[in-house]
Amino acid sequence: MCVPFSCGARPRALTPRRAERVSGFPRSLAGVLLILGLALLTACASAPRKAGPVAFRVMTYNIHHGEGLDGRVDLERIAELIRAQQADIVALQEVDRGVQRTGRRDFPAELAALTGLTCVFSNNFAFQGGEYGNAVLTRFPVVRWTNTHLRMLRPAEQRGVLQLVLEVHGRELLFLNTHIDYRPDDAERLANVAQFREVLAQYPGLPAVFAGDFNDTPGSRTHHAMSEHWTDVWASAGAGDGFTIPSQAPNKRIDYLWIRKDAPLRAVHAWVPTSTASDHLPVVADFTWPRRVD
Repeated sequence: MCVPFSCGARPRALTPRRAERVSGFPRSLAGVLLILGLALLTACASAPRKAGPVAFRVMTYNIHHGEGLDGRVDLERIAELIRAQQADIVALQEVDRGVQRTGRRDFPAELAALTGLTCVFSNNFAFQGGEYGNAVLTRFPVVRWTNTHLRMLRPAEQRGVLQLVLEVHGRELLFLNTHIDYRPDDAERLANVAQFREVLAQYPGLPAVFAGDFNDTPGSRTHHAMSEHWTDVWASAGAGDGFTIPSQAPNKRIDYLWIRKDAPLRAVHAWVPTSTASDHLPVVADFTWPRRVD
């Protein structure tokens, strides 16, 4: 929008008396000037416009199949935390669907209903007669999505990386969500990071945010390998230690938000809300994205 009409002041409506003479000009000349003024205003309105950046908020949260520190499975308090943070995109790990331990409930459907967001769920592991994996809640339209099972070096829980292309204010954003191996030996985590590069190569040029539980700390080989292609949001926009586990008296940072390097995205603020609804704490961040000029 041209403010305040930098191509010229807005022509005022003419009363019948003013229509006869405008600024001392005869009626015919005034009409010509009015037409020229309107044409100039139209040209101004249709010129490329620069606006402020697009803003959106992201959360990542390992919900521990909805079980809090009190041992109760309570999705309402998970949803209440998500609603309170007003996130636009939420990456969830350890999500049950049809699993015996959680009463065969459909967690993705319930969380979608409780938050009013669209949910995409990816099954990675058959568990107790149901499905177990990652999910993404979003208020943005989902253009397409897929899930890639990660290669395993030894028998264990199958892991995966969920990929969504979202339409964020008219532009496409790649959003990834994962939960990788926890064992002290980091060989599988490093292999996972190598596979993430393969996945990323399938989306050339798309700005991307990567969320999840990486089960390793800053300074680790896993963190170093991720940092080759991704920027750690907490390191650039967080304050303090950013510890996320255990949720009561946390002492480690293993839950992350990352930005694809060279993407036109910026994290402006990141924080860790307090809660005992899971054994992890969530990480939340605000992002800005320069608005495209058409």
